[in-house]
Amino acid sequence: MIKEFENLREDEVEVLINAPVHVAILIAGADGNIDKTERKEAVEVAHSKQGRAREQLVDYYKLVGQSFEEKFNKMIDELPQDAEERNKVITSELRKLNFILPKVDKNFAAKLYASLKDLAKKIAEASGGILGYLSVSYEESKLIELRMINDPDK
Repeated sequence: MIKEFENLREDEVEVLINAPVHVAILIAGADGNIDKTERKEAVEVAHSKQGRAREQLVDYYKLVGQSFEEKFNKMIDELPQDAEERNKVITSELRKLNFILPKVDKNFAAKLYASLKDLAKKIAEASGGILGYLSVSYEESKLIELRMINDPDK
């Protein structure tokens, strides 16, 4: 168990563990289509976070990485196929972080928030543009800041 999760209920821990998966699906599916490039990028970014995450998040991303790809694919199948409906469901799940993050170490919460935004940006840049780099669609740009999650530093 991760030290920062000690005072959380099991359902709150589950929300935290699913947060990167929800962010990945939200951004990858923002334009209505989750293409192979975005799927691949989401999985690669999640796995790379295990080794390159901010020090306080390494154990968190190891835990997330154990089941990321499986959860990612399962949630894509289970969530509504309509992008607008899917985004409503995911946004609702991510809003739960606003009640959970204040219960954990503030430094951990701030780093996790920044890391989720970084994940969103990397997935958004995974498809489109010149040779597939540095292009964010209009739909992705509206979601990439993860405004449904309150900044723990504010």
